[in-house]
Amino acid sequence: MAKLYRQMTALILAAFLAVVGATVSYSQTGNAGQDEVVGAVVRFSAGSTSIDLTIGEDNPTVRDFLSLLPLTMNLEEYASREKIGYFSRKLATEGSPGSDPEDGDVIYFVPWGNIGFYYNTAGIGFSNQTIHIGKYNASLQELEQLEGKPVRVERIQ
Repeated sequence: MAKLYRQMTALILAAFLAVVGATVSYSQTGNAGQDEVVGAVVRFSAGSTSIDLTIGEDNPTVRDFLSLLPLTMNLEEYASREKIGYFSRKLATEGSPGSDPEDGDVIYFVPWGNIGFYYNTAGIGFSNQTIHIGKYNASLQELEQLEGKPVRVERIQ
């Protein structure tokens, strides 16, 4: 009887370990794409217009931004330089480096807590308050199509 008990215990333990191993393996690979930051693609869309942002940095601000997705925001014109939008809260910034933005950059502006799509960076230089998120490729006319209406923001890749 003791031998049968040991065999049953060994069989139950083996089945348990197989299930736990499969669960661990699935959880490690199930989020594989979501842990990648650089190269991730975030789509901003309203109506028939969509603009893709390719993440170019891995820093606390970018990771916090990605953690909020999906979300909806409004974009507006600012200073004939950029289209900006606000989050429901400020993003984490400690440990995120500043940047020297260029046209086509998407940034997070620390003091105001907004995201910005730069299209005219003439005269703008490096700032610790401007955190680089990534790049977009769209015309000013396409950016204008996102203004004044709810913009859906979601990670697509």
